[in-house]
Amino acid sequence: MFRTTIQVDTHGEGEIVDLTPRVAQAVTESGVREGLATVFVAGSTAAVTTIEYEPGVLSDLSRALSVIAPADIPYAHDAAWGDGNGRSHVRAAIVGPSLSVPVISGALACGTWQQIVLLELDVRSSRKRTVYVTVVE
Repeated sequence: MFRTTIQVDTHGEGEIVDLTPRVAQAVTESGVREGLATVFVAGSTAAVTTIEYEPGVLSDLSRALSVIAPADIPYAHDAAWGDGNGRSHVRAAIVGPSLSVPVISGALACGTWQQIVLLELDVRSSRKRTVYVTVVE
């Protein structure tokens, strides 16, 4: 097993960060030729998924999440904590905090237009996110 940490500074709700090069580097460093890479973001207001990292699809994803958990409705979390990020928690829970990708011949088995991304969903203007990458045979 090989594990490494990726630190990501984000700059507000809706930012989408391409992690693919850093995860691929972790796979290379691991020396694993055939196995599985798991990517996990610590925190309940961020998520990890795959998507084609191009402006149109990124915009579509942001729009879809705003329809699923809109900003302009009341959230019980906001009433309890007053921090305004109830929607952030809901969006993160729907997408999820982790992703597993096969490692084949020492490389991530992503499709041609498939990148691994971190979604910053918190309403705060900036966050420091910790992403764990674990590679196993």
